[in-house]
Amino acid sequence: MTEIIKLTAARTAEKIASGELTAVEVTEAHLARIDAVDEKVHAFLHVDREGALAQARAVDAKRAAGEKLGPLAGVPLALKDIFTTEGIPTTVGSKILEGWIPPYDATLTKRLKAADIVILGKTNMDEFAMGSSTENSAYGPTGNPWDLTRIPGGSGGGSSAALASYEAPLAIGTDTGGSIRQPAAVTGTVGVKPTYGAVSRYGMVAFSSSLDQGGPCARTVLDAALLHEVIAGHDPLDSTSIDAPVPPVVEAARNGSVEGMRVGVVQQFRGEGYQAGVLQRFDESVELLKKLGAEIVELDCPSFDLALSAYYLIAPSECSSNLARFDAMRYGLRVGDDGTKSAEDVTALTREAGFGDEVKRRIILGTYALSSGYYDAYYGSAQKVRTLITRDFEKAFEQVDVIVSPTTPTTAFPIGERADDPMAMYLADLCTIPTNMAGNAAMSLPCGLAPEDGMPVGLQIIAPALKDDRLYKVGAAVEAAFVEKWGHHLLEEAPSL
Repeated sequence: MTEIIKLTAARTAEKIASGELTAVEVTEAHLARIDAVDEKVHAFLHVDREGALAQARAVDAKRAAGEKLGPLAGVPLALKDIFTTEGIPTTVGSKILEGWIPPYDATLTKRLKAADIVILGKTNMDEFAMGSSTENSAYGPTGNPWDLTRIPGGSGGGSSAALASYEAPLAIGTDTGGSIRQPAAVTGTVGVKPTYGAVSRYGMVAFSSSLDQGGPCARTVLDAALLHEVIAGHDPLDSTSIDAPVPPVVEAARNGSVEGMRVGVVQQFRGEGYQAGVLQRFDESVELLKKLGAEIVELDCPSFDLALSAYYLIAPSECSSNLARFDAMRYGLRVGDDGTKSAEDVTALTREAGFGDEVKRRIILGTYALSSGYYDAYYGSAQKVRTLITRDFEKAFEQVDVIVSPTTPTTAFPIGERADDPMAMYLADLCTIPTNMAGNAAMSLPCGLAPEDGMPVGLQIIAPALKDDRLYKVGAAVEAAFVEKWGHHLLEEAPSL
């Protein structure tokens, strides 16, 4: 089992295609791993054992019949519990949708199934993707496999923890303000936020519609690229979907090089609040890029300092609108419907029981920001700042091909440390939020361990919209150089569960 679960997704697929392994063997190995460690990690909210084995048997039948298999056929995947899945629960980490069984698949779910990827189950997350630690899940926190007393990032901590604990070689996350990249950084894995609109949001439960973006999570850059190619592409069911070809991400991941590229370093992405070990590993990464043939360009993007404030007006405003649909009348939880209460009372009682503290906090903040007399002062002003951030990126990308930064200001913090301090929690997304505001593409990959605590540090790479292949080109080059330097992949240093 250990040999199977340690394989990359690309290598697993090759072994299944050649007949060296069956998809059922691979699936059973990962289900056994989940049985062995997930009680401690709590990466999964729901494991679809029967469904996963049925998908695996179908892959083996295709191979036996001589049918050509896709590049990830038979490879298991952990799916963030924000995408609808026909016949199995989708809770979004919330009590308000506890036990809800969707009647349809999200477009992303359909594409995974069409590619013969085996969906193991649904992963834990901050409720409605609101959080940076997965502590806001109504079903309890997830532990970081490097140190179970620390957070695995958020909101997609279940997906990142599943990868780092070898419960799945692939995972799906969503990124509204950093919820793919930040978990990847603190668990020593790879996470990619594609260009906004590159991956369909149809069937993805909405938090902040102008910011939300699904994307691939994996243990290597190539595995992430292979998954990216499966899930990306135009979807007529999503009005924000981009009708453009998917960039050549797999080719870029297989031929990574930074020779002759201009790499930007933004002065706003360092300073007060950054852990010394994080900056040390980032500076080493910049030196590595120089040695690999990149030209380093210093950049000044003043509006980035305003990104956090603007984000925490735009995202709550959109969430207060999106979550209005959870009214106890159509689906999900219903509380107080005893025949004596009005519809308004039932709605109020249901929301009180069904939503957690962070979700309520953001709904209240967003409703206030959108209210009459305050709209222009708050939401309208935040959208103007968003335009300034986009312009800063445009100016930067006239000078450079990609931008690099630390992914997070600190390594994973202890569970509970920031639970009573929302502002400290929000600062975890300091480096990732500007990219969501502008709709650009970004990746996080491991760049070493912080000397203070031995926890993983992430390097963020940012590319212009629709230039996602640049992420994989640079990411593959950096990954190969680090693996050569360390003699192994970073995750091999993680303590065994």
